[in-house]
Amino acid sequence: MSPRRTVLVTGASGFLGGHVVPWLRQAGYAVRTADRRQTGSIGARTDWRPLLRGVDAVVHLAARAHAPLRQGDAALLEELEEINVRATGRLAAQAAASGVRRLVFVSSVKAMAESSTRPLTPDDPPCPADPYGQAKLRAEAALAAAGGGMEQVILRPPLVYGAGVKGNFRSLLSWADRGWPLPFARVRSRRSLIYAGNLADAIRAALEGPPGLWLPSDRQDTGLPDLLRRLATALGRDCRLLPVPPALLRAAAQVTGQAGAARRLLDSLTVDGQMPDWTPPFTLDQGLTATCRAWRRGIRAV
Repeated sequence: MSPRRTVLVTGASGFLGGHVVPWLRQAGYAVRTADRRQTGSIGARTDWRPLLRGVDAVVHLAARAHAPLRQGDAALLEELEEINVRATGRLAAQAAASGVRRLVFVSSVKAMAESSTRPLTPDDPPCPADPYGQAKLRAEAALAAAGGGMEQVILRPPLVYGAGVKGNFRSLLSWADRGWPLPFARVRSRRSLIYAGNLADAIRAALEGPPGLWLPSDRQDTGLPDLLRRLATALGRDCRLLPVPPALLRAAAQVTGQAGAARRLLDSLTVDGQMPDWTPPFTLDQGLTATCRAWRRGIRAV
């Protein structure tokens, strides 16, 4: 795709959108943004057509963000289905009918698994373990079913971090910044991460490269103790880690109802990080340093 093509970015006001929109503009794209001000709460009846006129490609970021959900929480499960699945199918159908050439969908590694014993690849069969991951996988299927002959790229990134990050990574930042002793010295799990700047560039590459399914990452997998040390260094703090057995941490989490949070901290989840003609422009330390600088400046959202 040549520069100055028009790209519609949904979810443009969100955490990831705040990184993607300026990156694509810097790369030479004419970016049209869509957020709640234009669409309201998205779903099966959203009319995307006014935003799709004259658009060459779509980057679909809008979604209900991941949060712990119980299988029996009917209202939240329905919200996941409406926003993450039906809205995606509706967008794909209307984009294809409007002559859009390509749609890039940012899914999640959670559409594949919650843990892994080796780096996941696009050829691995998906087996999502929680409602969010299951909804992301159904959204991918809805995109394929509704997209007709439109070119499609699906990205399944691991945990995304950067200025304005929320969720689990924000908790890690807070822990590292406080300098508290933390019971993670004996944790041996490995995790793939991706800096928001690297994911923004992967999306640029997805607009220009071959269609397909990819699992981009920083390509520098890390463990929890190493990540906390790197964060503490970037924040100018000491990192004090205590050698508590992971089995004891899991048991304590089970008793306190935090088993899911413990799995996300203690289990390994890595990906191959490969995409055609793409190399992450930022190293892990560069991404962490930029994230910590934003945290220091009080940036809690982009």
